[in-house]
Amino acid sequence: MNANNIESFESTVIESTESIVIVEISSQTDELVETEMANESDEVKRETKALIEALKRRAQAEADSAGTLTRETYLKAVRQARELVEGRKLMQRDRLEDSWAVIQDEVERNWYLLMKDLVDFNFRLRKAAMAAWETFNNPYSR
Repeated sequence: MNANNIESFESTVIESTESIVIVEISSQTDELVETEMANESDEVKRETKALIEALKRRAQAEADSAGTLTRETYLKAVRQARELVEGRKLMQRDRLEDSWAVIQDEVERNWYLLMKDLVDFNFRLRKAAMAAWETFNNPYSR
């Protein structure tokens, strides 16, 4: 959630035999569940909303983590380049350019792999949400 995407939240109390957890439910999640699960009990709706919000929080945490990894990879590449320049001031220009190209290639490769992991995670998260949705919408088959 950012300044351009402000959602209102309502707090929902999820009770179980072990603990009570307060979960903030976005208006978007609330509308989706209320529309799609109109014939379900309040308990099923409440649990579904909590599940969707948990999935959203997990996805956001993964995205934030990926951003941190990207920054760390970039900083490491820049530090290596700086150390290379400071440690060998008499280095030939061609060797320096080659080293910088190698570092850039490494950063680009790491970025590509990171984005691929994010896309794969997003796909798995979407599949998990769809499976959870199907589980809540289909009665038990005995």
